[in-house]
Amino acid sequence: MGRTADAIAEGEAIALSAARLQLKNRILISTIAGNENFDADSFISDAREVIEQLAAESEKADEDLRRLRKRAWGRHTQSHGTHDYRDKDVRNLRKRSKQSAGVAKRLRELIEHPDRLRELIERARDAAWGDVSSNIDTRLNIEAMRPDEDPDYERMREARMQALRMVDLQSLASQTRAREKALGKVEKAKAKGRK
Repeated sequence: MGRTADAIAEGEAIALSAARLQLKNRILISTIAGNENFDADSFISDAREVIEQLAAESEKADEDLRRLRKRAWGRHTQSHGTHDYRDKDVRNLRKRSKQSAGVAKRLRELIEHPDRLRELIERARDAAWGDVSSNIDTRLNIEAMRPDEDPDYERMREARMQALRMVDLQSLASQTRAREKALGKVEKAKAKGRK
């Protein structure tokens, strides 16, 4: 493979990584927030939409690079910035344009292959599950940590004790008063009923 083919393959890999991230987020929203069961086939249209957007971005980059190349052609003066291209940049702009067009073409081909889209969706699902399991592990490690395992235990102890006194104990006292008041009403009602 030549440099252009390598660059196209790398661009496709980057685009697929971005697609996997977008699909992962859609899977998380659907399954967790939407409380739906995961079904890879139900995400085929999402995968096509995401890939279509990325292909369109690559095509837009190709168009922009072509326009920049035409403007740069025949200009031999000193450039005045990063994107102020000159004739000496035409070859590089052509190469970048060809790479963007190649990435767009590969992505458009991918849209027509449901098996490859399912593979992308499965990898996105694996990434989503990785996020969920990591969050659960972190949460369990924090909540189930014993004092002798927590390096900040002594430093944070006073804050925890203050929160216990000001929030938890006051809430418990309020709940207890409400329960006692409710029980008092029940007892009065029973006493009235006996008379």
